[in-house]
Formats: sequence, structure tokens, C-alpha cells
Amino acid sequence: MSRSREFAAALALLALAGIGVANAESAPKPGAKPAAVAAAAAPAKAAPVHYGVGREARPEEIAGWDIDIRPDGQGLPKGRGTARAGEEIFVAKCAACHGEFGESTGRWPVLAGGAGSLAGHDPVKTIGSYWPYASTVIDYIRRAMPFGDAQSLTNDELYAVTAYLLLLNDVITDQDFVLSEETFPKVRLPNEANFFDDDREVSEKAFWKRQPCMSACAPGEPKIIGRARAIDVTPEEGKGPRVE
Repeated sequence: MSRSREFAAALALLALAGIGVANAESAPKPGAKPAAVAAAAAPAKAAPVHYGVGREARPEEIAGWDIDIRPDGQGLPKGRGTARAGEEIFVAKCAACHGEFGESTGRWPVLAGGAGSLAGHDPVKTIGSYWPYASTVIDYIRRAMPFGDAQSLTNDELYAVTAYLLLLNDVITDQDFVLSEETFPKVRLPNEANFFDDDREVSEKAFWKRQPCMSACAPGEPKIIGRARAIDVTPEEGKGPRVE
């Protein structure tokens, strides 16, 4: 055998020996668990890639947006107020649109009254007659009122104005009742029990059909049982908004 062939053979033997050692090192040791073996063989996770755009929001930044208030009281701010104090604030900052007693001016929303009117021909939907939760009142005022100056009320002013509206709707009867984070969850609006979860998948499923009926679907002549004007969604002649 020539020297070149001897050298090539020696290199081949060294290569085979290296493969054998590598296989021996990577082979599972006696008694090793399959999970441990899989973990050892798994490739290392790539480091997270940062594209250089934006940053993680700070807690104080998130807090500026996270201001919703739930019916169970979660999210209520620290503060306190009474209807007596709220009347002065309401007259100064809210009455121009809603009237001094929540009766409304012009076509702005009515906030008080309407008790017992929901089943009638002309229902009046207010905080006391229709709304389900007091949290809806304070949440909406907190994020959207006064109109044009939203989120300008302090927490104490917020509680005071809400208390005044609850007083106007006879939900509370003492103008010195202190509405606060502690007392608020005890407040219940009269119409709460008439709101319930959407159950159409159960109550209406028998009526669902792939091919809906388009004509002569019910026996007899059709009967009009209500009009849009009765629920105040159609402006009366001459009372609609002016169009220039």
C-alpha cells in the first residue's frame, strides 16, 4: 500500500471514530427519561425580535384609558359626593342641555321621569324608568360629560352629579346620602330586573329556517301594531334639524 493510501485510510478511521464518539455522547444514558432526552435534543429558542417600533405601555398610561365601571362596582374611582352638592354642579355644567331637573331642553336626552311609561304608546326612557344599572350613569358621565369638556369633573364632583340624578329619579331619597365607592354597589335601579341575557339561540331557534319566508308568511291580514313616530325616532314635521 502506498503512503497516500495509508494516509487516506487513517483519516477514514479517525472520522469513523469521531462519529462513534458523537453518537455515544448524544445517545440517552441508561435510565434517562424520554422528556429529558427530547428537551436536550430540542433546538434553542430564538431570541425575541424587536423591530424598533413602539414600546410597552406604562401602567400610568394604561390607567388613563382603563376607566370603565362594572355593575358590581369594579372600576369605581376613589371619591364621595352628595345630591345636595351635585345640584349646584349639575345646574352649572349640565342643565343647559338636560334641564335643571333632568327634563331636557329642546331635543337633548331626558334624564328623569317616565316611571311606568315603558308599556305605553309614548315611552319615556330615562335613568329611573329604563336604565338597568347605576354604573351606566356614572361610567357615561365619567368618560363623556360634560358635553364638550369630557373628563373634566373631579371624582368627588362625579359622585355628586350622579347622586343628584339618582335623587331626581327617586332612586335615593336623601339629598345628604353620601355616594361613594363603598355605598355605590348597594344602589339598584327600578328596571334592572327587566334586562336579561340574549337567549335567541334557545327561545327563537325553532323559527330559524335556511330558506326564509318572503310572502304570505302568516295567516290573515297584516296588522300595524306600532309606528316609528310613537317611539320618537321619526322627527315631526317642522321639528327636524335644519339642513343648510
